[in-house]
Amino acid sequence: MKKFEWRKVAAGLVLVPMLALAACSSGGGRPQEDGGNAEGGQVAETERMKIALITHASGGDTFWDIVRKGAEEAAAKDNVELLYTSDPEGGRQAQLIEQAIDQGVDGIAVTLATPDALKSALQKATEAGIPVVSLNAGEGVSAELGAFTHFGSNEQLAGEAVGERLAADGYEHPICVIQQQGHVGLEARCAGVKAKVPGTEILYVNGQDMTAVASTATAKLQATSDADVIIGLGAPITLTLLDSIKDAGSEAKAASFDMNAELAQKIVDGEVLFTVDQQPWLQGYGSIDALWQAKRGGFKIGGGQPVLTGPAIVDQESAPDVLKFAEQGVR
Repeated sequence: MKKFEWRKVAAGLVLVPMLALAACSSGGGRPQEDGGNAEGGQVAETERMKIALITHASGGDTFWDIVRKGAEEAAAKDNVELLYTSDPEGGRQAQLIEQAIDQGVDGIAVTLATPDALKSALQKATEAGIPVVSLNAGEGVSAELGAFTHFGSNEQLAGEAVGERLAADGYEHPICVIQQQGHVGLEARCAGVKAKVPGTEILYVNGQDMTAVASTATAKLQATSDADVIIGLGAPITLTLLDSIKDAGSEAKAASFDMNAELAQKIVDGEVLFTVDQQPWLQGYGSIDALWQAKRGGFKIGGGQPVLTGPAIVDQESAPDVLKFAEQGVR
């Protein structure tokens, strides 16, 4: 695999330090499960904890199933009662944080896609003495909002990795599709691509309506005959974009961020060039385990720095090895 510049930067940051041992379901594609019932290794003998995992997930996005699977496995190991809730709207996500505070949780793991909307609620958590970690989105503001560490990929670097890969392969006019305008992580991804491929165009779509995503992308491809690649920022979005390419009669190729089993198979089959995996299972697992470790021994994983779970490029060469884990729901 070609070494990209982001590796040099990432080398100075903290890498994921642990491996796995053996609420509301508005986010993710499957019904909610009690985190304490997930399979895992021997349960810790420490005092039972209650941890809230609060994300900006929208319904049906399989990405969040993977985050939850990691969180549930950590909860099962660490003797944690896991309370999972989600809402894509920042104000309602802030209300979920305040709800968790009222429930007397021992820790909060939260995504910071819209950090300004969550600032006041997280301040209340700090004032209540509840430790906070962030995951997935908001790396740059995590410490400012009171989190003692962050689990995720550096999205600017991930975007630059994609841009470098596309530029090396001769692509000059990508369309980068953002499914939630104002989401700091998604905006950073496309900014990173554009930094390496200046001809990149941004296309905003409504990620909660896949029919609208398909029609908007199809119209854009029909109107942009020189588009040579279209980039989805999530596996369900990219799979929808494959239909748009066909419907538009476009010669554009597809690339992606994030992954599920179906997308991994598309990469194996050559229908998608590659994806950049931020390894969300690790984000869910790490955030819950970090809060348990803070309770267990006052440990603060990361040393004040983000804990990187990506970016990791998965292409046709590496996808067959990754596919078996994607089929298990952990990649």
